[in-house]
Amino acid sequence: MSQDPYELLGVKRDATQKDIQSAFRKLAKKLHPDLNPGDKKAEERFKEISAANEILSDEEKRGRFDRGEIDITGAERAQRNYYRDYASKSGPSDPYHNSAGFADFGDADDLFANFFSRRTGGGQARSHGRDSHFSMEVGFLDAVNGTRTEIKLPEGPALDVQIPPGTRDGQTLRLRGKGEPGIGGGPAGDALIDIRVRPHRFFTRDGDDIRLELPISLGEAVLGGKVRVPTPSGPVNLTLPPHSNTGKVLRLKGKGVAKRGGEHGDVYISLKIVLPDAPDERLTAFVQEWATANPYDPRKNMEA
Repeated sequence: MSQDPYELLGVKRDATQKDIQSAFRKLAKKLHPDLNPGDKKAEERFKEISAANEILSDEEKRGRFDRGEIDITGAERAQRNYYRDYASKSGPSDPYHNSAGFADFGDADDLFANFFSRRTGGGQARSHGRDSHFSMEVGFLDAVNGTRTEIKLPEGPALDVQIPPGTRDGQTLRLRGKGEPGIGGGPAGDALIDIRVRPHRFFTRDGDDIRLELPISLGEAVLGGKVRVPTPSGPVNLTLPPHSNTGKVLRLKGKGVAKRGGEHGDVYISLKIVLPDAPDERLTAFVQEWATANPYDPRKNMEA
């Protein structure tokens, strides 16, 4: 590591605070660990320029360094009988200087501002830890109703994950402070979990509603009556009106997916008449007699 903070930041010894801050900002954007994951060399360079900026961004420390009283780490040097006073060559105090150590860059779109928290008491530059990314597959009903589960990490402890009710396929959950640790005592990053919802064998999701196709017998279709219907929260009884055709849609209000505010979507049930697998001679004879006495064409409205 070079012991000259001016050399590390690439500025002249008479550089203004604005020049120093600009040089540090430019280098930090290139060398910050968040932009160079796994690059140890970039991480070391970032630490070096942070130490250099720590000295030069503070007028008092800069003056002491120029007079040979402290080194780049801020440690006291043995006093010498001579020194070169570069401080006298510095320009007037700069209005952009911030005594907290960093310039106040201000703009919300400043990428640099997203990476750093301010320093206090002349401490080392702190950096927010990188976010960790994971993916998790959950069952359809667990996503609809919510559940608690764990992600087992290759290294380190398992993460306890709360799947909130109504979680959607492709949704990303954020666990604050469960990512990689920060640099220099900065806050840890977050764990970002991409959710993949497994399909269900008869439920499908439509926004906050649930749809399913319900098989009914010929007798139930003609006569109506009570039938047992599955829902995400458990089975319920549904009243079928007499003469219910295949394709008729019935609604169970409030039995769908949980919404914000405590409300729920609905369950929409499409009826499908299903005949017995084995042929029934009595049913065949009855239908033949009935069809002869009651001819009708259910496709008459489909003629071009």
